[in-house]
Amino acid sequence: MSSIDRDTDRSRLLGRRALVLGGLKLGALSALVGRLYYLQVVESARYTMLAEENRISLRLIAPSRGPIVDRFGEPLAVNQQNYRVVVVAERIHNIQETLDKISRIVPLTDGDRRRVLRELHRKRRFVPVTVRENLTWEQVATIEMNTPDLPGVAIEVGELRHYPHAEATAHIMGYVGAVSESELKGNSDPVLSLPGFRIGKAGIEKYHEKVLRGTAGTSQLEVNAVGRVIRELSRDEGQSGREIQLTIDIALQHYVQQRLAQEQSASAVVMDVHTGGIYALCSHPSYDPNQFTMGINAELWEELLSNPATPLNNKAVVGQYPPGSTFKMIVALAGLESGAITGRHSVFCPGYMELGDHRFHCWKKGGHGTVDVVGALRHSCDVFFYDLSRRVGVDRIAEMAKRFGLGERTGLDLPHERPGLIPSIAWKKATYGKSWDMGETLVASIGQGYVLATPLQLAVMTCRLANGGYAVKPHLTKQIKTVAGEQTAWPPIGVKKENLDLVLRGMNEVTNAPNGTAYKSRITEVGYEMAGKTGSAQVRRITMAERNTGVKKNEDLPWRERDHALFVSFAPVQAPRYACAVFVEHGGGGSAVAAPIARDILLETQKRDPGRAAVAEGPVPGRPEEPRG
Repeated sequence: MSSIDRDTDRSRLLGRRALVLGGLKLGALSALVGRLYYLQVVESARYTMLAEENRISLRLIAPSRGPIVDRFGEPLAVNQQNYRVVVVAERIHNIQETLDKISRIVPLTDGDRRRVLRELHRKRRFVPVTVRENLTWEQVATIEMNTPDLPGVAIEVGELRHYPHAEATAHIMGYVGAVSESELKGNSDPVLSLPGFRIGKAGIEKYHEKVLRGTAGTSQLEVNAVGRVIRELSRDEGQSGREIQLTIDIALQHYVQQRLAQEQSASAVVMDVHTGGIYALCSHPSYDPNQFTMGINAELWEELLSNPATPLNNKAVVGQYPPGSTFKMIVALAGLESGAITGRHSVFCPGYMELGDHRFHCWKKGGHGTVDVVGALRHSCDVFFYDLSRRVGVDRIAEMAKRFGLGERTGLDLPHERPGLIPSIAWKKATYGKSWDMGETLVASIGQGYVLATPLQLAVMTCRLANGGYAVKPHLTKQIKTVAGEQTAWPPIGVKKENLDLVLRGMNEVTNAPNGTAYKSRITEVGYEMAGKTGSAQVRRITMAERNTGVKKNEDLPWRERDHALFVSFAPVQAPRYACAVFVEHGGGGSAVAAPIARDILLETQKRDPGRAAVAEGPVPGRPEEPRG
């Protein structure tokens, strides 16, 4: 092969190699251009978002908690400015020295110091850590004046829940507190994870938590590579919680709470017999819910827990007690409605009833003589109701009690309501595996034994008696903003008017007949008269030996061994509008202790709006006019 041919072949080989290399380069360049196009055009939005997320921090803003007001708009729970002192570690040379300087202005406990040091260790050095909250204006001013000597110390402003009426409304309002770990689990609302965020822990604050909480706002912040805030770009304040208006009359609430304060332990409920609106719901002793807002100290918490009068318990709603003789209206109606007796039925009371080899005593040692239904209620004769319960049976009594709201939760808009207990033959068999005894029926007929009720249930029972037999239910929430208000029409419970009138006549004579058990506690002002029923519930067994030597008086017994005192009532008699139930724990006799309290409460309730009392005719039962207060 000539040199020319060899050069030609070599030239062709090099040309092919150059073409292959060129093709590879062109392919690689095309792939690079394609990838750049994909990243910069197709995936542009995604990478822009990732870049923004590295530059912009989206943070939640806690919403303002909704206010709570009474029926007239008086604030019951509000938000106050909360001034707090914070420290930033990166600006402080000696944290202990700085805390010492702060403690000369704002008292700090050892626990406060340990908490601050712990949080400073956990958080980045540029993140503020709260030292103390709820500072006074004088403390704020003093710190601001000394800022040159307090590098790294600053004042921040937030919100703090405040209850202007403190102890008077504690058991209704409840309180707010920090979110616990268990409350965070299973809850998708991110606002709960905000530092220092507080939620309802009891009362209305807990029941209406979601309505009061509102929705969180957002703040877009520009941050640098380590997360330090450069500036705020935008802000959305979110939506504040909604205002809740209650049926409570705060002035009346204060009056009732002060009236109960004369006793060691007591509760009372005042209700509208037609709407079910609660004007006052009190439990004594009480506590200051403002102490819980910031976290109650261990010493005070232990003091509240160890108090035998249980100030943390809302006795009106969770207290379950024997209703005593206030239960007798239910037994009377059970007998009348079942046909076991008529209104003319009478019984002779010698002071006791024999059943087998056991003697059941009347509260009056010498007896009441011959009494009918009205007389038995007027004198609170135990023997009459012993006899009646034998005729009607415990199951019929239980059925009537359920109609009047006993033995089950009323549905009140407060958490932790308890149901009480109305026994029956089936209940005892299921609970204890034993048969029912007739003696237990006799004991139940006077509201003792297994029978338990809350003061709220007794108030509901009284409402249904006074309003003509309509199944009114209690409520505290008058309206939530933009939501309809109170219900005014209720279904009938199915009791004959003539039987109900007979029982109401007996309640009227309890207070307004000279020989009634509560005649001394009657309301004497014309047009304001009340009707009611006394009750005393024993908490100890009286032995035969003690009866022979003389039963000890309540005032001679230790407090815990004294009878409970009860009184249920409604007013005015001519046109019932309000019902009241009073329970005094270990108070003694219902006529001597509870009845005077109920009298004062019902008189005050009516006089707060004289136009609602002393009217010629009441509204149609079940469809009353809207109360004006």
